[in-house]
Amino acid sequence: MISKSALDYQPLPLPDRRIYDDKEMLARAQDFYDDVRTRHTVRHFSDRPVDRTIIEACIRAAGTAPSGANHQPWHFVAISNADLKHKIRLAAEEEERKFYDGGAGDEWIKALEPIGTDADKPHLDIAPWLIVIFAQRWGTFDDGTRYKHYYVPESVGIATGLLITALHHAGLSTLTHTPNPMKFLNGILNRPEAEKPVMILAVGHPAEDATVPAVAKIKKPLEEILSVFEDQE
Repeated sequence: MISKSALDYQPLPLPDRRIYDDKEMLARAQDFYDDVRTRHTVRHFSDRPVDRTIIEACIRAAGTAPSGANHQPWHFVAISNADLKHKIRLAAEEEERKFYDGGAGDEWIKALEPIGTDADKPHLDIAPWLIVIFAQRWGTFDDGTRYKHYYVPESVGIATGLLITALHHAGLSTLTHTPNPMKFLNGILNRPEAEKPVMILAVGHPAEDATVPAVAKIKKPLEEILSVFEDQE
């Protein structure tokens, strides 16, 4: 909770400064790419347990993300309780059935065909952890008054990307799940009106027979995702 008495600008010397030459930076960048390209979204999880401390460490990493005005407009709810996961599954599948029964429209359903998804979400029961990510639309000072958050979708998106990467780096697999609408999560998880659920992240180890859709291995080449403007020598 932010205190109104702690809002003055106070510059600090840059901590944790790291200095590498170009060769070292390129090697580190390539090492990171070699690791992150092995990240795969999976829909078939093992029920092998994952220690809570691993989940906490990854969420702590996500909490370091930059955010609008440093308001950190996110909240993560980590769930391993089987009954609670099942409640979430039942509510999510109810929305998913509406989606696949016509709510999404033909074009959207057609786009999903190569991914192989449907309204059944057994991973919400099987994955040892679900992490529900909430975006906070406003905050509250220590005296109870509200203040506005800025760049909330962008900030929460960055934090979520860090979380997924941290979980992968720890050796875990994930599946992003966004049933629409997701308001049921506020009720099940007792989250306040200020928070909007944006994603359910299933987390765990992949099942022995886990598969990925072939289309998921098709990534756009660098020349399609990058434009460069630089001075000519």
